[in-house]
Amino acid sequence: MSNLSVQPSEVSKAEDRSPPSRDPVIIGLWIALALLALIWVAPFVFIVFTSLKTPAAVTGTGAFIPPTDMAWDNYTSAWNRGNFAGSFLNSVIITVVKVPLGLVLSAMAAYAFAKIRMRFGKVLLLLVVFGTMIPFQVMLAPLFTLVNSLGLIDTYAGVILPYIAFGVPYQVFILHSFFKGIPKELSEAALIDGASHFTIFRRIFLPVCLPVLAALLILDFVSTWNEFAMALVLLQDQDMWTLPLGLMSFQGQFSSNYGQLNAAIVMTVLPATIVYLLFQRYFVSGLTSGAVKG
Repeated sequence: MSNLSVQPSEVSKAEDRSPPSRDPVIIGLWIALALLALIWVAPFVFIVFTSLKTPAAVTGTGAFIPPTDMAWDNYTSAWNRGNFAGSFLNSVIITVVKVPLGLVLSAMAAYAFAKIRMRFGKVLLLLVVFGTMIPFQVMLAPLFTLVNSLGLIDTYAGVILPYIAFGVPYQVFILHSFFKGIPKELSEAALIDGASHFTIFRRIFLPVCLPVLAALLILDFVSTWNEFAMALVLLQDQDMWTLPLGLMSFQGQFSSNYGQLNAAIVMTVLPATIVYLLFQRYFVSGLTSGAVKG
């Protein structure tokens, strides 16, 4: 009579080879995520496809049908006819100056509120954070009056300074939460060794908060690059216009040429997209660190 007994190890191996059970909740979440991604991507696909079509192809084919003949001249024509060279340079100057300067000021202020004992530190922090609760739309009229009284209308400083003022409170709020989560023994030990607060901030805290700064850099770059309302009020000279203002003017003049109009839109959003792709690995981890710690 043959031995039909099965060893326990063979049973466990058979169970390991069995296909894993799939959680229906996870499947549902993936389906919902795919649908949401499709909804978000669809307008960008439409814009890119339309920017590469001739006027005849735009009216004769569907919105999501890829172009057969690439009309690359839409980009050169839109760039030249819309005079985007000047607008692009203005946006670059304003963004390159404002974003790093705002991040440095926010990081230093957040460190001071988190690690330096001040008599009215909590009150000052509440006043700074209160700036996140004020919609900048209600401040446009008094802001214009203030900037005009200083003689800064149609200047880079007249735009950069308000941008910094409205961007710092949110950044201080995020960075303060992150700095509060760093053990105080690090700074206390450095102070005992004779290091100044500036040295501690530069050599200890700044390297640690680089992921958070990268995430804030993405958010600040995109918001500054795409800002429209404040620039429209403070920049009245067409030679000082940024890309969103230049795009508005181009849309008013060439609204019937959908190929060139969408090409102008692609050129406007492309720099912000490139910055996001360069720093995307820091984005989620950085914001999570700043929001959870403390």
